[in-house]
Amino acid sequence: MTKKPTLLILAAGMGSRYGGDKQIDGFGPNKETILEYSVFDAIRSGFGKVVFIVRREILEEAKAMFVPKFGGKIELDFVVQALDSMVPEVYQNPERNKPYGTAHALLCAKDVIHEPFAVINADDFYGEEAFRMLASFLTREVKADLHCMVGYAIKNVLSDHGTVSRGVCEASKEGYLLGMIERTRISRNTDGIFHEDGAEKVEILPENPVSMNCWGFHPAVFDQTEKLWFPFLEENKENLKSEFYIPKVVNSLIQEDMAKVKILEGGKIWFGVTYPEDRDHVMNALKNLHQKGAYPEKLW
Repeated sequence: MTKKPTLLILAAGMGSRYGGDKQIDGFGPNKETILEYSVFDAIRSGFGKVVFIVRREILEEAKAMFVPKFGGKIELDFVVQALDSMVPEVYQNPERNKPYGTAHALLCAKDVIHEPFAVINADDFYGEEAFRMLASFLTREVKADLHCMVGYAIKNVLSDHGTVSRGVCEASKEGYLLGMIERTRISRNTDGIFHEDGAEKVEILPENPVSMNCWGFHPAVFDQTEKLWFPFLEENKENLKSEFYIPKVVNSLIQEDMAKVKILEGGKIWFGVTYPEDRDHVMNALKNLHQKGAYPEKLW
């Protein structure tokens, strides 16, 4: 029997632009966090386990909040991403004040995940279809050299309250990822959608797929990532703000012809909280989904 896939939730972010711990902030009609909708959708899509990556400071609060809600409905595990996680002492710098990003978080979970798994952000709402597509891929198609991502059209993943960072993707005609560029200052104006950073101005077509950090991986990705991790630490030992992102790993796998990444079509609905002003939009969107019957009156 095929083992059920696992969902890895990245909830260790600092929430610097939002101004608080949005991972454990309530947005739903009953103060549900965004990640609770992801867990609900994962359970009904056939996932068998949820692993949370959290900071040590919010570990106990996260356990107290989530274990009573869905601990009896799906297997749970919690993993801490700390400054020294997977970092040899020679590379530890007391002046650094936060961990190394999403691929570092992924590595922190390698001892508790041994089956195909999805990776998502805690503070993004991805929609039920994304989880159904991921579950199908992770039980039927995934291989050591074939991973996936859920693609979202750039026009659907912007904020009205400031610029956003997105992994802008280039796709093959067959629907595989050729590579992605992290664009950090994307916004929409009357002329279209642009990345503008200093003198650089790049137009992005409305339907262009972007990565919202919604991935599906074979567990072979842990070894593949670790091979890049230690050279990254060596190259960045003097850089206190260096970050080791999942797109860096994925781009490397594609460029080195070590793996292909299929772009799934499940990215039909998305919303998230980048700025405090996004909060009302998210609350109204969740309320509407409940009223339409997409979710029960109470999730748990």
